[in-house]
Amino acid sequence: QVQLVESGGGLVQDGGSLRLSCAASGLTFSTSALGWFRQAPGKEREFVAAINWNSGIKRYADSVKGRFPIARDNAKSTLYLQMNSLKPEDTAVYYCAARRGLGIWNNPDDFNNWGQGTQVTVSL
Repeated sequence: QVQLVESGGGLVQDGGSLRLSCAASGLTFSTSALGWFRQAPGKEREFVAAINWNSGIKRYADSVKGRFPIARDNAKSTLYLQMNSLKPEDTAVYYCAARRGLGIWNNPDDFNNWGQGTQVTVSL
């Protein structure tokens, strides 16, 4: 049974930083593609960042490029999202996602394993 458990969310002021973590179990982490998505109230889930199996390829939404580097540690089966220069419009529930495969994906429909989400709130 695949489990993805996010942590690291919270309340932060405009311009602050947070680091999200996603601990995975029940899957072959080292050959899985991973991604971060977010969903704000009343909006659809949207892509944030993705990383391939060996960290050789990373993709970012334009809205977070240069601010939210994605990283993974295959030895620890953990995915990270370092969130810098946070803005109020970054407020959302953040989800990590995983799927088998050596490629890279950024469409939520392409992922079949999801965490429960962690709330990130950025105040003015």
